[in-house]
Amino acid sequence: MKTISNLLISVVVAVWIVAIAILSVQNATPVSLKFLSFQSIQIPVGLVLAFSAAIGVIAVAVLQPLWGLAGSGENRLEEDAEFFVDDEDF
Repeated sequence: MKTISNLLISVVVAVWIVAIAILSVQNATPVSLKFLSFQSIQIPVGLVLAFSAAIGVIAVAVLQPLWGLAGSGENRLEEDAEFFVDDEDF
């Protein structure tokens, strides 16, 4: 089952990469990003999309283990509650 999920994830990532490549070729006009009073140099839209996608993938890869650690405490309490069930009632 794990190989199927890995394959599915790989296919989704590959589709996103192809979509970004197509968008970057079709939208080669330079844009400038503005945030509050900061402004970037003019770079192509496709490059902005590629950087955004890469930052998103890296952020999810870094945060995913942290989500697992945060959720492990709740699962542990449920397992302990099931372990200490009184069998005399059944």
